[in-house]
Amino acid sequence: MIPDAIAYTLPSPTRPGPAPWKVDPARCVLLVHDMQRYFAERFDPSVSPGRELFANVGRLRAACTKLQIPVRYTAQPGRMTRAERGLLHDVWGDGMHDDEGGLVFEPAAASEVVTKWRYSAFHRTPLLGMLRELGRDQLVVCGVYAHLGCLLTACDAYAHDIEPFLVADAIADFTAADHALALDFASRSCAVTPTTEEVLGSLGD
Repeated sequence: MIPDAIAYTLPSPTRPGPAPWKVDPARCVLLVHDMQRYFAERFDPSVSPGRELFANVGRLRAACTKLQIPVRYTAQPGRMTRAERGLLHDVWGDGMHDDEGGLVFEPAAASEVVTKWRYSAFHRTPLLGMLRELGRDQLVVCGVYAHLGCLLTACDAYAHDIEPFLVADAIADFTAADHALALDFASRSCAVTPTTEEVLGSLGD
């Protein structure tokens, strides 16, 4: 079950992994992952990790908009049928209602929203095609939840030869242990895990 209220101190930065990639403003897309009210309202914006989550996602989004770097948003649909939810139902139940799925950060256009059906933002979505059309081969991931959709999306990006960046202090999870697990696995296996400041520095903002 998803906790009703989430508060924890952000885990310490992970040790850099083997991937040598650096965020390049000419190659990257920012993915704001599942920042819907149903998920985000469990975080108090005045305490960690909600404080960092909302502030840093906002900073990344503002910088990318300023620099004309593409931004995409994932959103799960409300009131999925039993067939649409599949095995998600066995683990997470019925999911959200339609009125709980609004995005915390408003997209500039409806075309920026990727309807997401499973953990990974690549599964049964047009995200890979969007990246190919944009000529972009880096994905900067922020949002929730770190050890579920954020991590699985980073893994799938890696499998498609898209360089993933899981922004360590612009994601959040159920617990500090879950957050740390996601960062540790990503840094060792499939992604770079920079801080927001490091990403903004690479963008030149």
